[in-house]
Order: sequence, then structure tokens, then C-alpha cells
Amino acid sequence: MLQVSKQIQQELVQIEQEQNVRIIYACESGSRAWGFPSQDSDYDVRFLYIRPEEWYLSVFDKRDVIERPISDMLDMNGWDLRKALRLFRKSNPPLLEWLQSPIRYMEKSSVAEQIRGLSPLAFSPRSCMYHYLHMAKGNYREYLQGERVKIKKYFYVLRPILACEWIERYNAMPPIEFKDLVDHLVPSDSVLSAAIENLLERKIAGDEMDMELKVDAINEYLEAQITRLEQIALSIPASEAQYERQLDALFRSALKEVWHPAN
Repeated sequence: MLQVSKQIQQELVQIEQEQNVRIIYACESGSRAWGFPSQDSDYDVRFLYIRPEEWYLSVFDKRDVIERPISDMLDMNGWDLRKALRLFRKSNPPLLEWLQSPIRYMEKSSVAEQIRGLSPLAFSPRSCMYHYLHMAKGNYREYLQGERVKIKKYFYVLRPILACEWIERYNAMPPIEFKDLVDHLVPSDSVLSAAIENLLERKIAGDEMDMELKVDAINEYLEAQITRLEQIALSIPASEAQYERQLDALFRSALKEVWHPAN
């Protein structure tokens, strides 16, 4: 892991040099950040960057993402800070997850911490619930139908369903790590807990987990929760962000901090 982390940091510096940007935050997303990587899991690096202020003073729209697939095991892509803040205002769950990732490769300035400070204002239970529910339904429909299913795909339905339950129960952004969700939301003495724990141990150990007989306890839980949570989502009122000035101020201060630190 240490060697890979060093490679990732080198790649980030190279991106800065080639693109004339400053990366203000970089982290791991996906299964490694969620706490259930297998031995051959990819490294999914996500980052936020900022360009010199002249770049933003243009009448033309420009590309505001950087995508850099490095190898089969390393995928890197990032968002321009202005794009990130626009999505942040809409309570974008992937961005909110990145900010709480337990694996961080770079955090050079105070910008990411400032964004974290605004996260309670940005969090929209309705938007996040719909995001996770849409993810769960899509993966369930694609991977977990029939008597034989892609067993490892259970995690990509369980996690968003548990995230929805967290939002329902705590009215807050769910934790990024899968085990935290399970420990808080699944009774430890239940059949469901035992089934999840068995799959989790197998995945982390690197067992082959392709097509197998479906796990009835998990399927029954997922089907019931999807139906129930669809109704819950409908009852959550929409919320409007009221902090545009704070985001503008944060963006301007980021430009100054990153590009003119001595001023």
C-alpha cells in the first residue's frame, strides 16, 4: 500500500505540472474507501483541483474535469473546484463521500476542510436518499435477479440501501465505511448479519465470488427495503441551499490561498 501511495502522489504531482493546476485534495474512493477491497481491487483516486484565476475569466465554457486512467489497477480523475462547489450546493453524495474518505493522498491547503465545515448546510436528505436508492435499484436489477447471481455485487446494493436507512434514522450524511453502516443498522444476532459477515470475509480474503446461488436472506431484505424506502423518499421535503455567498467567498479565498499565498 505504501508503494502504491507513493506512486499515486507522484502521478498527482505530474498532473499538476502537465495541466498547470494545483491539486487541493486527493483521496481514495470505491471499495478501498468503503472497507471491502479484495486483493485485486483497483485504486480509484478522486481529486479536486484549482486553476489560475485567469482560466476562469473567460466567456467560453471549458472542460472542468481531468481524467487519467494510468493502468489496470489505478484510475484517477478530478473535478475543478468551481464544478465541485456547484455540485456540493446540490448535495452531491460522491463529493460528500470523498471529503470523508479514510484514505487521503494529498491535502495541501485549508480548502477541503473549509468545504467539510459547510457540509451540514449542503446535506439534503431528499437528494441523497434518491441518489443511493437509484444506485441500489439499478445494481439490484442488473446483477441480483434469478437463482444464480454475481455474489460480490451484493455489496453494491447493500451499501446504498444501508445509506438510505442511515439518512432515514439520523437525518445526516451516512459514513463512508460499510462496516460502520452494518454495525449501526443491522442487528448483530440476525440471519442477515451473519450472511453479510460471511460475504464480507470472503471478499476481503480474495475468494472467487462470481456466479453463485443467491443468498435468500439478503435478497428478501433488499427487496423489502427498496419498496419501503421508495415511499420514504417521497415523503422527504425538498430543501433549498441558502449559502451561495459563502461558496463564492470560499472559491475566491481558495484562489488567493493556493496561487498567492504571500499576499
